[in-house]
Amino acid sequence: MNPLETPSFPSRLPQVETTIFTIMSALAAKHEAINLGQGFPDFPCDRKLIAEVNAAMLADRNQYPPMIGIAELRNGISQKIKNLYGHHYDADADITITAGGTQGILTAVLACVSPGDEVIIIEPAYDSYRPSIALAGGKTISVSLNVVRDEIGQVASYQIPWDALANAINPKTRLIIINTPHNPTGMVWDKADLDRLANLVRNTSALILSDEVYEHMVYDGAQHHSVASHPELAARSFLISSFGKTYHVTGWKVGYVAAPPALTKEFRKVHQFNVFTVNTPMQYGLASYLSDAEHYLNLPAFYQAKRDFFRAGLSQTKFKLLPTPGTYFQCVDYSSLNIPQSKLSEVDFCKWLTTEVGVAAIPVSAFYEQITESGVIRFCFAKQDQTLTNALQRLQTL
Repeated sequence: MNPLETPSFPSRLPQVETTIFTIMSALAAKHEAINLGQGFPDFPCDRKLIAEVNAAMLADRNQYPPMIGIAELRNGISQKIKNLYGHHYDADADITITAGGTQGILTAVLACVSPGDEVIIIEPAYDSYRPSIALAGGKTISVSLNVVRDEIGQVASYQIPWDALANAINPKTRLIIINTPHNPTGMVWDKADLDRLANLVRNTSALILSDEVYEHMVYDGAQHHSVASHPELAARSFLISSFGKTYHVTGWKVGYVAAPPALTKEFRKVHQFNVFTVNTPMQYGLASYLSDAEHYLNLPAFYQAKRDFFRAGLSQTKFKLLPTPGTYFQCVDYSSLNIPQSKLSEVDFCKWLTTEVGVAAIPVSAFYEQITESGVIRFCFAKQDQTLTNALQRLQTL
């Protein structure tokens, strides 16, 4: 072997390539397209939040915080969850500050999944779930949302695949990952859904990981039903949430995990060695900002206005709009567009839409392990009104 040659080694993630989000964002930048693909706002966060972080920096809060997160922020999270969902998580024993929701997901999986364990996910699914399971040596068991079609065959909505989920649970099932509000479809779980899940796992040792990073984006007067609001599920669940989504600061990568003491103990064993701790001044800034509940209680109305504005504009096109009860994503079926490109695969349609129409979207097929075509793509409406207006003007030419 050439001593200057890098030795080869087996990949831990041999099936993983560059994510579709990176690909579409790069394509959008190259063609100067309006990026409604990747899920981040293009508007600024509240300047008050910036001021709180700056104040923490100037107060020399710039060294390592406690591994589990500063007490002020953990106490604020505990109080918020109690106020919203009626469940008390002890700030010291149950809540850990993480470097975003994705790190919380990976750490929870690594903490409880051993080689050979099975982890159930519901597709289409956020793309970090499968690699996290693979890194833990677990086996991903995928069940797919039921696709409901209208009388002409277009996708109308999605439903939880209860029969498939029940059949997938067995003694090897270590973890079930759920996501509500759901990325990418926007569907939300209700109380009856949580009850039904509790019935499925009651006599098992399966744990739950509940990805709730869009918890404050539920519309039309509905409420978010967290696993924290269901005592039986809370006793076996990791609850994941994100300040990046809630406060329009996705680049800060600060989130949290709430779980009962036995789960948190194992979670922190991994957390202290893969991250150890999280940005100190941002924790202090977020703790101060979190003390005003209006900053998250006003979020549903804020994003519903954007959703309704975007949907009204899309209604002037031939896209079939799917329901969007939650998240800041709008899915559409493009199969009825009276253009040759309506026959393209979802990936190719999104590439064409980006390069030729000037609007980037994400194919829902990319959220499946095995490419599953349904003619549905996802737009992000967490954008300034002018951005949405410009995108709609281009889409209305189709």
